[in-house]
Amino acid sequence: MKIFLIGSILLLNAVFLFAQDKNTNQFTPGKIWLDNKGVHINAHGGGILFHNKMYYWFGEHKVAGDAGNKAMVGVHVYSSKNLTQWKDEGIALSVVEDTTSLLVKGCIIERPKVIYNKKTKTFVMWFHHELKGQGYKAALTGLAISKKITGPYRYIKSVNPLGQMSRDMTLYVDDDAKAYHIHSSENNQTLHFAELTDDYQDFTGRYTRVLEGKANEAPAIFKKEGKYYMISSGTTGWDPNPARLSVADHIMGPWKELGDPSRGTDAENKTTFWSQSTYILPVYGKKNAFIYMGDRWTPKNAIDGRYIWLPIQFEEGKPILKWLDQWDLSFFNNMFM
Repeated sequence: MKIFLIGSILLLNAVFLFAQDKNTNQFTPGKIWLDNKGVHINAHGGGILFHNKMYYWFGEHKVAGDAGNKAMVGVHVYSSKNLTQWKDEGIALSVVEDTTSLLVKGCIIERPKVIYNKKTKTFVMWFHHELKGQGYKAALTGLAISKKITGPYRYIKSVNPLGQMSRDMTLYVDDDAKAYHIHSSENNQTLHFAELTDDYQDFTGRYTRVLEGKANEAPAIFKKEGKYYMISSGTTGWDPNPARLSVADHIMGPWKELGDPSRGTDAENKTTFWSQSTYILPVYGKKNAFIYMGDRWTPKNAIDGRYIWLPIQFEEGKPILKWLDQWDLSFFNNMFM
């Protein structure tokens, strides 16, 4: 009887582990996403770098409670081979106790993005940086570098690009290895697309103003068949709003507005499925396969923020977003058959 019971328990455990393992290959937007330690992934406002056949997810490390969006720890990094099972690689960039540093504990770090410079063999991180005790007045972008992708990253400087404000931001590396720093500027009224130097650690001075006076933030860029697409949002603080889609034939513009890419209920369209864009992820090994990465902010308990990842679909040649409770990468196989 004991042998039978033990065998039954082992069988049930095996079935449970199989189901659990199977489930980890699924994207479940809006649910708790656990890392290899069984902890909800803490990488908000993030971006992903694919390097040596591995995905690395960098994002804001939040803490619990009302102060969670301002009580910064730094930039957290996770690694994955399949985009659904993530290993905690620790804090890539930490705030410091040194009160003479702009990166002192109490400052705000948002929307970190990391790109790799092949010439210098250096990983380059830029992030939106606000100074301790100044709210969102400074509007800086910060720079940190590392020879190791998971860090630790060495903080270099924080600047107003070309003397301009820089808040919500992203990075984009084009096919010719030219890199661009894209950020909300002019009190969030106009996006600036600024070219980076060959080492990705400074600005060349070449930039363009995009969607002037249209109040865009949370820019996310991708390229398909020679055209550049951008998903951005309006400026409503932590509250979600309708996404905005734009297209250009060149990264520096001109950019043309295409309207709202969401295809859902009125409530879903008005809130982009209760999310805000942060990054568009090209899926390695799959042609024209892109994932919309968004954040569902929870300002009352920032650490509980959820992730909204949806496959970008195409309708009449335009990128669109549709809600899926659960999906996996085989979705792209069916999409392009």
